[in-house]
Amino acid sequence: MIMKLGAVVVSLGKPGGDGIIELAREIEAMGYEAIWFPEIYGADCFTPLAWIGAHTSRISLGTSIMQISARTPMSAAMHAVSLDHLSNGRLILGIGVSGPQVVEGWYGQPYPKPLARTREWIQIFRKIVARQDPVNFDGDHYQIPHAGGTGLGKPLKLILHPVRDHIPLYLGAEGPKNVALGAELCDGWIPMILSPYRMMDQYKDAMRIKAPQFEIAATVPVFIDDDVDRALAAVKQQVGFYIGGMGARTYNVHKDHVSRMGFEAEADKIQELFLAGKRDQAIAAVPDQLVDEISLCGPRERIRDRLTAWKESPVTMLNVDSSNPDTLRFLAEELL
Repeated sequence: MIMKLGAVVVSLGKPGGDGIIELAREIEAMGYEAIWFPEIYGADCFTPLAWIGAHTSRISLGTSIMQISARTPMSAAMHAVSLDHLSNGRLILGIGVSGPQVVEGWYGQPYPKPLARTREWIQIFRKIVARQDPVNFDGDHYQIPHAGGTGLGKPLKLILHPVRDHIPLYLGAEGPKNVALGAELCDGWIPMILSPYRMMDQYKDAMRIKAPQFEIAATVPVFIDDDVDRALAAVKQQVGFYIGGMGARTYNVHKDHVSRMGFEAEADKIQELFLAGKRDQAIAAVPDQLVDEISLCGPRERIRDRLTAWKESPVTMLNVDSSNPDTLRFLAEELL
């Protein structure tokens, strides 16, 4: 099987958007399957993809990831159906729950029971896009129409007729139960900090559930450098921040994920150093083995050799986390 390639674009570039369009057109010309744009608490994920979609013709447009607390299922469906319509059916809607610091601290929404909330959200989204009946839903997290208020709300049906009655949903997830939920309800999974050497053991339940056509679009940092240590240091910056700073001391899904991978003591040390304000030491404490497994770093020959593990894994799309055209071109030449 030929592995598909995606490209993760994380920056809007200079005002005006010329840079992101130039990069997107180059990525499309190289034969990449998809361009992915993230959403944290900066740029939204839909506007850049609409801009890219208007200046490209073939490449799929992926949100990686749209945070479900940011929009009701109705609002998200309107965004998704509109972008899918304007791009002639090119949207891949990657969704996820984020973490409590962002959900409650930025969006002002409750975080508890994220799996149950995700399940209800997906059910409602599917109903909206299928457009078979007015949407009526009575769940623990969503009630449509709203149960309180004036009492005048009534079930409605999407006015815009979708280009597709099934927009692909990919779930961004790290925990085994969340990944299994994605394998059950979604069309794909967007993993982060993934090791191709460990995933079959770590996600064996999800791998049993997934349909044969289930896509696994793994985000993989790629740094081409003759100095392997220098390349790995760039990945350590990213991983150390997620383990140490992207979550509270008592609740950090990224730290928990790395601990399940077999690096619990190291993850505890990284968090302790990071929260003590010793960020440089925290970054230095990130294990070489961890970052080497989840990335492609070093000279071209080394990366070419380490690509074998990804090809032999269940991953179906390798999302290159790099905006360097030479790096993107090298991966296209190797895999496409």
